[in-house]
Amino acid sequence: MNGNDQVAAFIKNISWKDFPGDVQAKSKICLLDALGAIITGQEAVITEVSKKFVKRMWPGGNEASVLLSGQKSSAVGAAFVNACAANALDIDDDGAYTEGHPGAQIIPVTLAMSEKHKVSGQEALTALVIGYEIAHRMGYCWHDDHAIYQACGSWGSSANSAVTARLMKLEIPVIKQALGIADYNAPNLPMMRDIDHPAMVKHGMGWGAVTGILAAELAADGFTGIPSLLGSEKYADWVCTIGKDYLMVNGVSFKRFASCLWGHPAFQATTKLMDAHQIKIPDIESIKINGFHEMIRLFSKLPETEEEAGFSVKWPLAALMLDGEVGPEQMLKKRFNDPQIIDLVQKIELVETDQMNQLHESTRYPCEVFITLKGKNQVLSSGIEFYCNGDPSEPFGDIWDADEVKEKFSRICRSVIRKSTIENCLKTVEDLDNLETIDPLIHLLSE
Repeated sequence: MNGNDQVAAFIKNISWKDFPGDVQAKSKICLLDALGAIITGQEAVITEVSKKFVKRMWPGGNEASVLLSGQKSSAVGAAFVNACAANALDIDDDGAYTEGHPGAQIIPVTLAMSEKHKVSGQEALTALVIGYEIAHRMGYCWHDDHAIYQACGSWGSSANSAVTARLMKLEIPVIKQALGIADYNAPNLPMMRDIDHPAMVKHGMGWGAVTGILAAELAADGFTGIPSLLGSEKYADWVCTIGKDYLMVNGVSFKRFASCLWGHPAFQATTKLMDAHQIKIPDIESIKINGFHEMIRLFSKLPETEEEAGFSVKWPLAALMLDGEVGPEQMLKKRFNDPQIIDLVQKIELVETDQMNQLHESTRYPCEVFITLKGKNQVLSSGIEFYCNGDPSEPFGDIWDADEVKEKFSRICRSVIRKSTIENCLKTVEDLDNLETIDPLIHLLSE
């Protein structure tokens, strides 16, 4: 049995009761974290543009909900908008082996197709786990197979086709075709070009969602595809563990800050340095950050768009120093004229060094921060900091428990939805595997 056979059998045959307890628990906190990202993304410009686009392109669709809008669309349209919203502020989850964000596309697809097909909460969560497990494996294979670093919607297309195929109850031969169609038609997303010119195309979440759904729908009608990359002999050892080794448990991490993860070590190092020396913002003359290539390549001017702010080190760092957090209140366009943040941004210098690049080859995201104090000719150093909870030997940072994700959800959603809705969302997600459909969750987020 090759990898495509194994994956298709997993998609078709696995059930909620087959998952270990830690997998079941992780599925719920992944869902909650992604819902938080969708909710906080409502005020972003990309979300408003996407809603208008979907209303015009898929009029009259009544299959699934565009969350928090009172708007219905086809499942494709709803998944597109909700995926764009989920990644709008870059506060969605990360996958250790995907080199990107799985949840912001998998969960909008899961919600839209579950609502369309009226499946149970257990079935929705099962499809979600399927999506994450295939995302990790396809992401790993995809990056190894492609010459340039491609963004999330590329490898995500296959994960989203798997979610859709499961919720459509497709048979194994058809599932294999869906995976192959998604693989072949996956969008080409040259990620670093968007890093250089931040725009709404970003990680391609909406297109990954659309491609995955359409691939499964096409396969159901008899459309055929090539063998998926998952069936390659080269990746047999990686793929064959599906259904045995659940990579999402320790492979999905959650973000404290609404911005690109490459900048997070600088946030961590600066915060620790300021706390250790009781540094006050008025005392700061300048800040220098020695970092690795990808960090330094992030947008360095004052942002004019939310995408420029999200793919930046300077803007979110300055906002964090002033506000103590980096969430929607700091990263939405309405904040871009704040003179205090602007003043701090102009004091920050980013420097690429050989030392940080060499460390980056063997560890995750190193940096060193230097703060020069006014009138004292004194430079304070953070020392070398790694974004792995401070431990460079850790394979991936910020693996949270349920309470931490619940706290984050409550905190980042407070400016968008009522406290009672937040509390009801927490309860409904926790109880989702006991619900006949996911309608109660959708109804909470439909206005």
